[in-house]
Amino acid sequence: MQYCSTRGGVHGWDFRDVLFSGYAPDGGMFMPESLPVLSPDTLRCWKGLSYTKLVVEVASLFIHNQLIPKQDLEVLVAEALSGFSVPEIVRIARLKEGLSVLELFHGGTLAFKDLAMTCTVRFLDYFLRKENCRATVLVGTSGDTGGSAIQSAKGLSGLDVVVVYPQGRITPVQEKHMITCLEDNVHVFADGSSDDIDQPLRRLFADQELVKSHSLMSLNSVNWSRVMIQLAHFIYAYLELSGMEQNKAALPEMEVVVPTGGAGNIAAGLIVRQMGLPLKMVAMVNSNDIVHRMVTTGDFSMAANVTQTLAPAIDIQDPYNMERVFWLLLDRDGSSVKNMMEEFQHTHRYSLPENHRKLLSQVLSTGTVTDEGILETMRRCWDENQYVLCPHTAVAVWHHYHCPPSPGLNRCYVATASPAKFQAVVQRAGLTFDLPEAVRSLDNLATRYQNLERSLDWCKDWEERLREKILSLSSCRKNNGTYYS
Repeated sequence: MQYCSTRGGVHGWDFRDVLFSGYAPDGGMFMPESLPVLSPDTLRCWKGLSYTKLVVEVASLFIHNQLIPKQDLEVLVAEALSGFSVPEIVRIARLKEGLSVLELFHGGTLAFKDLAMTCTVRFLDYFLRKENCRATVLVGTSGDTGGSAIQSAKGLSGLDVVVVYPQGRITPVQEKHMITCLEDNVHVFADGSSDDIDQPLRRLFADQELVKSHSLMSLNSVNWSRVMIQLAHFIYAYLELSGMEQNKAALPEMEVVVPTGGAGNIAAGLIVRQMGLPLKMVAMVNSNDIVHRMVTTGDFSMAANVTQTLAPAIDIQDPYNMERVFWLLLDRDGSSVKNMMEEFQHTHRYSLPENHRKLLSQVLSTGTVTDEGILETMRRCWDENQYVLCPHTAVAVWHHYHCPPSPGLNRCYVATASPAKFQAVVQRAGLTFDLPEAVRSLDNLATRYQNLERSLDWCKDWEERLREKILSLSSCRKNNGTYYS
């Protein structure tokens, strides 16, 4: 299994190279040069596997056995997923009227990011220990990614973690998962909106001398390993909910509804579709509706500002994983993707040709939900099921109440976070939720973070501030006599 860039300038990289990278050197995102096909027989053999074993099977398709032997992979995945609060790791809540909610939030930071992040960090640590190296992880987060990266990597001797988050635009629990970590290898910066944060980070990753000489990498869903692990929960949902065991002749179609921000889950679902699962994907967004506008009208353009909503983790106007989706739809045409994405990055707008928009609309449906729609959905789900949704999951479940599935079509709704992370919204909906002890205890912990000040030339200033931090971490490594690649 080898990897290439979505923009056509890089080919032939292996999993280890891609794992330790952010964006590709040409500015694109890494994807497998070819996708394995999941036959009906393979899927039927996987039916009944635990989630942990399924992750191993999926990951082994994309990681060459010479890089991580399967027996090592089994140990790494088992260790990564050992700290989840339910033994099955993910859980399906089967509610009334065919409402099936795939709960992906039982990890340490109560968000779906923990599933892929814990595994990815274990893979990193495996190589760093094997090669006696250190690396610096640089993460921009709209809420959940930063906390998950910190909790997964805190205390590891081979990794420094630098996180930038939008202060005032995430919930107190999301913030505390980041700023209460006082480990020496964790460095947290605050300010801006999530799309503001992406700009200086892209510039840092574009500096290939900095990336190579200071072992700089990303743990956003820019990193292929994150998306790779996310393939597993789509396959798991399909095996559990599609009714495939009742149809021996052909694989039945199933619809998956996903609350969407950076589009990492959408990319994963469409990759799984190309691998052979008959999935229908639905991307539900909040008022930051760039994905909805793109699919319905071809308008792939950022609004002037990121709108603050009750579902802050998807308050994103730059759904960067759509680049992977475009690459798949355009038959891996790196040149076309390069032209499209460079125009979008320079002008913040792009108009999809109608033939491209139609290709996209054939594999992806969309909808947009207001804050009032989020609250309405949370209340209705509680009234009918005594089940509390987080506001992001409510963005998906809104589709259940307003666009019921066709007769005979099974549908799954992805629950990306626990309502415990969004207490103010739960209260605003007039509901109550018993907080886990792990959340209540956050209020008593000390905090540490640094501010990034807004200035006239804030993007350059932030880039230089973060660059200084990266250089200082590398200097500490040298002074301590540790080797880095």
